[in-house]
Amino acid sequence: MQPTSKDSRVNTPDSTKNDEALTPALRVKNLSFYYGSQKAIESISLDIYQKQVTAIIGPSGCGKSTFIKALNRIGELEGKVRVEGSVEFFGQDIYNRRVNLNRLRRHIGMVFQKPNPFSMSIYDNVAYGVRLTGHHSKTKLDEIVESAIRSAALWEEVKDKLNQSAHGLSGGQQQRLCIARALAVKPKVLLMDEPCSALDPIATMKIEELLQTLREELTIAIVTHNMQQASRVSDYTAFFSTDESRIGQIVEFGPTPRIFTAASHPRTRDYVEGRFG
Repeated sequence: MQPTSKDSRVNTPDSTKNDEALTPALRVKNLSFYYGSQKAIESISLDIYQKQVTAIIGPSGCGKSTFIKALNRIGELEGKVRVEGSVEFFGQDIYNRRVNLNRLRRHIGMVFQKPNPFSMSIYDNVAYGVRLTGHHSKTKLDEIVESAIRSAALWEEVKDKLNQSAHGLSGGQQQRLCIARALAVKPKVLLMDEPCSALDPIATMKIEELLQTLREELTIAIVTHNMQQASRVSDYTAFFSTDESRIGQIVEFGPTPRIFTAASHPRTRDYVEGRFG
């Protein structure tokens, strides 16, 4: 699907990439999001392709976090909000009133800007969502927890202290623990809102290496201010900016190499080359 918008500035993905051969895990159509009467983003349309990494970039205040939180309806926890348009998850509109939000958020997991481990053990953090989904024997739960922690590239660092508090981990370890917690319930999509912004370069590198592994099984959308990170980890990039009313809109979307080397819109080129933002 080619992104469209009321904003005529929007450009389409590079035609040399066979986008039609890819399956959209999430299809966003004319999405506008309001906090009360304040419109935050306007008429966003784009596909987030299955088992691809999509980076969401743009200057502060352009609606990147609002957009990604709208993809599993977690933005509704921030107060009175209103949504226009639709977000389809493998063909189902997630804003249909009959959608089970708990089930939706298991399928579309979220990792936030700052690590937010629960005040419980490392083991219980990872097991938390699994226990909510139904009964598992201790043996099965142990297997799920270990598998998730291994998938988050954390097992060797914590395997001997699973019963210790998660708050004793470093910031980078806590973030990977939060990723493990999200992975434990077997999501199809993982949303990441600036997951490395509070981490040092070494911890950031570990998260980026982890993304390269996870992309083989998951669809990932990541908000980042780090242009180098976006170019390293993503297959597709969406550039957001604001209009004269400070409302977030999509300016350009396409394969990451094109966005960073041959963007169609001058505002995209200016942003990725560091001339504003």
